Amino acid sequence: MCGIVGYIGHRDAYPVVVKGLKRLEYRGYDSAGVAVINNDQLKVFKKEGKVVELENYVKDKDLSSNVAMGHTRWATHGAPSDVNAHPHYSSNNKLAIIHNGIIENYGSLKKELIKKGHEFISETDTEVLIHFIEDIQHHENCSLEEAVRLALTKVVGAYAIVVMCEDDPGSLVAARKGSPLVIGIGKNEFFLASDATPIIEYTNEVVYLNDFEIAVIKENKLSIRNTQDVPKNPYIQTLDMELEAIEKNGFEHFMLKEIFEQPRSIADCMRGRLNAGEGYLRMGGIREYETKLNNAERIIIIACGTSWHAGLVAEYIFEEFCRIPVEVEYASEFRYRNPVINEGDVVIAISQSGETADTLAAIELAKSKGAIIFGVCNIVGSSIARASHEGAYTHAGPEIGVASTKAFTAQLTVLSMIALRVAHKRGTITLSKYKEMLVELETIPAKVEKALELNDEIKAISEIFKDSRNFLYLGRGFNFPVALEGALKLKEISYIHAEGYPAAEMKHGPIALIDKEMPVVFIATRDSSYDKIVSNIQEVRSRKGRVIAIVTEGDDIIPDMAEFVIEVPAVNEVLMPLVSVIPLQLLSYHIAVMRGCNVDQPRNLAKSVTVE
Repeated sequence: MCGIVGYIGHRDAYPVVVKGLKRLEYRGYDSAGVAVINNDQLKVFKKEGKVVELENYVKDKDLSSNVAMGHTRWATHGAPSDVNAHPHYSSNNKLAIIHNGIIENYGSLKKELIKKGHEFISETDTEVLIHFIEDIQHHENCSLEEAVRLALTKVVGAYAIVVMCEDDPGSLVAARKGSPLVIGIGKNEFFLASDATPIIEYTNEVVYLNDFEIAVIKENKLSIRNTQDVPKNPYIQTLDMELEAIEKNGFEHFMLKEIFEQPRSIADCMRGRLNAGEGYLRMGGIREYETKLNNAERIIIIACGTSWHAGLVAEYIFEEFCRIPVEVEYASEFRYRNPVINEGDVVIAISQSGETADTLAAIELAKSKGAIIFGVCNIVGSSIARASHEGAYTHAGPEIGVASTKAFTAQLTVLSMIALRVAHKRGTITLSKYKEMLVELETIPAKVEKALELNDEIKAISEIFKDSRNFLYLGRGFNFPVALEGALKLKEISYIHAEGYPAAEMKHGPIALIDKEMPVVFIATRDSSYDKIVSNIQEVRSRKGRVIAIVTEGDDIIPDMAEFVIEVPAVNEVLMPLVSVIPLQLLSYHIAVMRGCNVDQPRNLAKSVTVE
């Protein structure tokens, strides 16, 4: 959710912070603000809207300082407004805070503080927290660090915070629990951010704060303690990220860039792991617990959103090749019921950011019951990566567009490799089929590249349907989750109502919606369900629905039935979702652009859902 940036060092801090906020705007863009200590005074400037609104607001202000912090907000407590924007002052204006997360017991804290004479001007839980810190500092006559520590032992919820103090202009105090916070280490300077994208321009050495840790950051010193006041040694990691990866590089939008990056990102997933010519598939990240995975009697996949759709495809793959029962669960539902988890069950947790709050909570629940956790995520050092027993990184590179594209195909690639390796070890796949699938996997980047050549054709189809009010997406077997993903992409960036269904379920309700105005997208590639989906297309056609069909190259049946046909390269049906999803990503992108939507920052959405 919200994006946090901070800087302390020898540079002019505001330009560093505002540039960082722009790079984190995919985490929230309802409002933005900065705080600096200038001429011995703590100054806060904030504005509803995107970071550019903040820039315009402060362009005639003196923000010169060597210490600053900034925030771009995704609203939770309180509507987007200037008043609710971060940073928030304490009552004496001596302290300021930025916060990502939710303080669940803010209501009771606020009542107690009001009794003590505190007055609040915003609707946010964050303002309550900084007043609480101020109140402790005043009554305990302690340092800011100690006041923060004491306050955090009393609050309930999730947080990543940075606090500035007018009386101590040479330091920042930061802490986290459940929301990400990374510290970049430069030469006599430090950078703070919700993720590494604002930092990589300046340094590739970082420290990821752990839950319940508090950092005191001065220009030439970093010290970390936990909320129990126990000192911690900072563990410095080296970022594997290029600045180029977080730039648009000539593309109009990050989403389009990331769609076109998929041949490379899929290849990067396989690099060093797969060599079909030599017949090997190695997954070093699952080595220690591989025996438990191979012997699992049940696999539970937990995820949210697009990652959940990847998990649905993985269910088909694991059951097809490994013959292990698989359940796919929304993490948000899994954690709030009383799921049956047996010791030795394997839970695969999927998340692009590695910070998804519901997935993290579901992991902790499963671990408490003795499950083995395998994480599949993109961000090195993320919370899910650290909470898992083992797992695999997707190596897809930064994904800035809020609507996931390359994350989906990268997750599918990794999950396919894990399934094939398990099947090979279990002996549930023949050697010839195993080698065939390795060869097929190696061809995927080239086939995705070929599918991307359909861009202009799909753009022309998008022009025809850009004003539609509803879409229906239908698929069978391995392509059913692709139908769900296609519908999700369209609705989240174009705001057109869209639904995905198994094609056979159309007759159980959705067929009532079909008329001459209804576009129906079929994922109808050549597979074991082909004849059935041809019948489904006939049913839609007979009701005058407008059929857009994704078919296998060379299909000579469906083109006579569908109004629009998009041909993709032939792929084994198990791996077809890696290719068939490409036209759906492009279709949603072009329709959204033609409707004037902001495809990189769709309304009400944020990239990393770090609150419930």
